[in-house]
Amino acid sequence: MPLGQRSFDNSEARYCGAEVEFSEDIENALTYNLESSFDFIVAPLTNQDFRPSKLKVSPLGSAVPPFAGSDLVLSPAQWSGHVVGKVSSWLDLDSAEDLVRVDSETTLKLELGWAAHLSLQACLLPTPRPLNCGNYARCVNQALQGLAHMQLWLRIPLQSPQMQEAEDTPEEETVFLMRDSITGWPVSDSWEWWNMFRMLCEHHSHLSVALDITASLPPASSIMRWIGEPVRAAILHTSAFLTNKRGYPCLSKRHQNLITMLFNHSVQIVLSGEPLHHLDESDLSPNTESNGNCSEDAANARHPLKPYLEYIAYLYRRMEPPTEQERFEMSYRDFLQAPLQPLMDNLEAQTYETFEKDSTKYSQYQKAVHAALLDRVSESEASTTIIVLMVVGAGRGPLVRASLKAAEEARRQLRVYAVEKNPNAVVTLHSLIKMEGWEEMVNIVSCDMRQWNAPEQADILVSELLGSFGDNELSPECLDGAQRFLKEDGISIPSSYTSFIGPITASKLHNDVKSYNDLAHFETAYVVKLHNVAKLAAPKPVFTFHHPNFIPGSDNRRYKKLVFELPEDTGSALVHGFAGYFDAVLYNDVHLGIEPSTSTPNMFSWFSIFFPLRNPIYVPVGCKLELHFWRCVGPTKVWYEWAVTAPSVSAVHNTNGRSYWVGL
Repeated sequence: MPLGQRSFDNSEARYCGAEVEFSEDIENALTYNLESSFDFIVAPLTNQDFRPSKLKVSPLGSAVPPFAGSDLVLSPAQWSGHVVGKVSSWLDLDSAEDLVRVDSETTLKLELGWAAHLSLQACLLPTPRPLNCGNYARCVNQALQGLAHMQLWLRIPLQSPQMQEAEDTPEEETVFLMRDSITGWPVSDSWEWWNMFRMLCEHHSHLSVALDITASLPPASSIMRWIGEPVRAAILHTSAFLTNKRGYPCLSKRHQNLITMLFNHSVQIVLSGEPLHHLDESDLSPNTESNGNCSEDAANARHPLKPYLEYIAYLYRRMEPPTEQERFEMSYRDFLQAPLQPLMDNLEAQTYETFEKDSTKYSQYQKAVHAALLDRVSESEASTTIIVLMVVGAGRGPLVRASLKAAEEARRQLRVYAVEKNPNAVVTLHSLIKMEGWEEMVNIVSCDMRQWNAPEQADILVSELLGSFGDNELSPECLDGAQRFLKEDGISIPSSYTSFIGPITASKLHNDVKSYNDLAHFETAYVVKLHNVAKLAAPKPVFTFHHPNFIPGSDNRRYKKLVFELPEDTGSALVHGFAGYFDAVLYNDVHLGIEPSTSTPNMFSWFSIFFPLRNPIYVPVGCKLELHFWRCVGPTKVWYEWAVTAPSVSAVHNTNGRSYWVGL
């Protein structure tokens, strides 16, 4: 069963497996572990003494490798649901000895073929040689071409053996800087081993990572790189555990934080190694709540790794429950969505319904309007002055409601014009005005704001035309067209907004875009709730727009060159694209946005925007990343172009808006 039943957790369940030795009686081995509350086993597929070159061939020419039983000893459901195959650890496909290399190639092919025959969901591959894995990767890539469903987990140490040995010694920095004589890549950074291997395998979507976690951990920023990689499992060794005052296994604070982070990213845990805590069989774990069934717990405790399993289950159960916002966002995580084009397309009722539930956003707008009303009309003039407020892009009325609430709080008088081009939303607006009794205060205008001839000028212009990148839903062009009916000293809410962008590792998103198998999707921006993503550097500001903008001949085209420097202790990284955000000043000190360092809490109307790269860019440790970004404006459309010029050069993406554009 899963690690723990958490009624508030609607996301994918977390499981814990055990790495076991080879057994010809895999049925009993599986039963033993399942009865001890493990969910699956990672089991060798063949006897570790097997070598193809020593296999005796019968007179009839047949030879049967020493597999762990036939496919009949377990049901198909047991094979696929509870067994992860483990490819022989002795394999060395890049050995200088031909016999070892050929034996390794033959065994890899045999075992992966057997695993596919058993319909296993995953197979664990042995760790490659550091930066010397050309033939190994070639053979795995060949196997990947024929796999329909099975995942291959490449075993990679989170902290390389070289760094573990050098830890806490004067030579540690020297070891970290050791470079391969051919590639120049750091030999002691295990992420480099993975990166070389997956690049040789063409970033195949069925190749993922199983991280070996021991007592030694690399710096936190180095660990964070792995969040953007396809990490499917974490093999947690018993050597990573400490001993608490009662003699039970526990983990350091850093290890606890790591395991919790892995849980949050749906990584399954595998316990491995010899037990280092020898407890009385009758002892119950202090981390396990008693269920009154002591005999069953005592029986399960006989498994040598049971105390470790109970501690991992304890860590899972004590995790903070997801917030309401997180629950809402779970189904959107790492899911590519085309950005809305509300100027060109009319939104549907369901879309309005979703955004109208974001009370935080409208609360911020209400605060901004309230402050603007107080500044616009003094207390002494409040009873005699009517303020003209125009909501452009009124939708189904939430901004109208927020503005009227602000006026009531401020004790100011309003005349509101609700301008909306979507005729379907206008129907709902009319119904709302009648239901609320606002007929004397609110005038509904069914028209595109750029074409409307207002009967009077506005004191305050309120709009909600922002996209995930600030200007990507054409707020600048819309407000430029609407500001002609704003008084020269009038107030625009928002008054300004700035887009931000930063490099990310996003293996899943890259593979999802790649699956379309065309250029257009690599030159398209996507709205995404980023989750399995590593943010490699702090986002930087790109374009800023101010409103109102009465400067004659102003131009909304923009260009920006940005240089990002990854923290040195992160190590090297692979950039799959860039995450975009925005921050908006509604009025004075009232702001809203999604830029991570200043994001508005509990607001879900906007997810990040993702600009992919056709070919991921490798950024060596200590190197800088240079990005060029353009906002282009034509007679009928607006589009972005982007390119990287350091540490290597990419093509300019989306030239002339050939793949992605926003219609005017």
